[in-house]
Amino acid sequence: MATTSYEKSGYDLEYQPEPLSVGEGEKHRSIVVPDASGAVHGESFVTGNTLYARLQRLAGRFGVEQRGIERVPEDERTDKSTLKVGTMWCAANMVVSSFAIGVLAIPVFDLGFVDAFLTILFFNILGIMPVCFFSTFGPKFGMRQMILSRFWFGYYGVKVIAIFNCLACLGWSSVNVIVGSQLLHAVNPDVPGWAGIIIIAACTFLITLFGYKVVHMYEMISWVPCFIIFLIVLGEFAHHGSFENLPMGSGAGETASILSFGASVFGFATGWSSYASDYTCYQPVTTSRTRVFFYVFVGLIFPLMFTETLGLAIATATVNDPAFATAYKTNAVGGLLHQVLVPPLGGFGKFCLVILALSIVGNNCPNIYSLTFSLQILTHYAQKVPRFLWTFVGTVVYCAIAIPGYSHFEAVLEDFMLLIGYWLAVYSAISLPEHFIFKRGIRGYSPEHYDQPKYLPPSFAALGAFCFGVVGAVMGMAQVWYIGPIGKLIGIGFGGDIGFELAFSFAATTYIVFRTFEIRYFHR
Repeated sequence: MATTSYEKSGYDLEYQPEPLSVGEGEKHRSIVVPDASGAVHGESFVTGNTLYARLQRLAGRFGVEQRGIERVPEDERTDKSTLKVGTMWCAANMVVSSFAIGVLAIPVFDLGFVDAFLTILFFNILGIMPVCFFSTFGPKFGMRQMILSRFWFGYYGVKVIAIFNCLACLGWSSVNVIVGSQLLHAVNPDVPGWAGIIIIAACTFLITLFGYKVVHMYEMISWVPCFIIFLIVLGEFAHHGSFENLPMGSGAGETASILSFGASVFGFATGWSSYASDYTCYQPVTTSRTRVFFYVFVGLIFPLMFTETLGLAIATATVNDPAFATAYKTNAVGGLLHQVLVPPLGGFGKFCLVILALSIVGNNCPNIYSLTFSLQILTHYAQKVPRFLWTFVGTVVYCAIAIPGYSHFEAVLEDFMLLIGYWLAVYSAISLPEHFIFKRGIRGYSPEHYDQPKYLPPSFAALGAFCFGVVGAVMGMAQVWYIGPIGKLIGIGFGGDIGFELAFSFAATTYIVFRTFEIRYFHR
């Protein structure tokens, strides 16, 4: 059979025409053509007559993003609005989920107002730094975060990271959608839990189906109504006069409580690290890295500080106000918001609760959009399935987890997600030393090698350090279901959680040692 050659951007790529069947002629395989930098131009996704190419052409007619994990060429990085980078994260965190983190400080960790506020401030700053830093790689290289991670974990080692990222995306989506559904049910008992889950999941699917542009467009405006409603919550709570400036504790018990609460704050804030460059990879290569860092920082710190501090303030009322204490005991975070809004505002208060419930969509969009890239990086077979189809698969999976979890194992699911969260400290502990020590900054990367295993780290050092990081997390954690031997030594009773700190320390230290020997032996 004759072989046809196509030349594009300096590459001579060959493909073999593939017969359909007798009498049907021939069809061509779809061609994904990289240029000299390894980037793939948009027209490559629709070339040919395979099912993949036909699906991509159909998707293109409706404005659906066709690109998956392929690198974005410089001439297609046309998203010049750096503001959208900030509003993206503002919307993802101006939600009930972050409000709930602040609430935990009082009933769960028994902190005062000032010490809890300072914990929120400093652990959030610490947690968002990796997100801001990794976001600056998107314009420079035009790569998704998981693809970028190949330069730190290697071509094969990154698959382990992708598995953890998939678990995080699906797990947190399930937890978030359950919280939103419970809020809808509290407003209208006629809405069963499964229906609320499907409503929120369907809204998330429709947005993430279309990809990068629509996700950014939605997140640019969705934070505004949520912010207004949280301002109403603030005003009504202040008018109610139930705030208590609870005194801070002291001694070993206070230390343990701050560390454990700080772990929750840090885990929520740094949770976006493994998605960061997914939302900047269409920014022009000339975009200032400092500008991206600043916008991401503001877009994260503002909603996190505002919502978590508001949750903390309202939680203080559970100590001395029986109505708030009963509301929290009965319906947790949804009960507190209901107590603030519904008695004074009636039907409008219920409307506000519905909007806050739907704010979960803004929080889940990054989870489900970024999930697709982690799935595609697991195997080259997955890359043959268009990104938008993986969006549907991911939505079905987390709904299948959330619907039975609504009434049966929600607490178990949340505990499992806290365990999964420790891996993010290990992720930063490996990627940051590789960038600063071994690659010595941004000039140490050869982006055209992103899909060539022989030029990437062998993965032995990264996977070895990852295992040591897991050991550190296990030794330092202090959760309801398990207290590590080191975590147990901090404070009294339930100990203090230093799982993130030990995971980072163990992984970073061992990685530097392992990577030094790895480079000497493999020279890459």
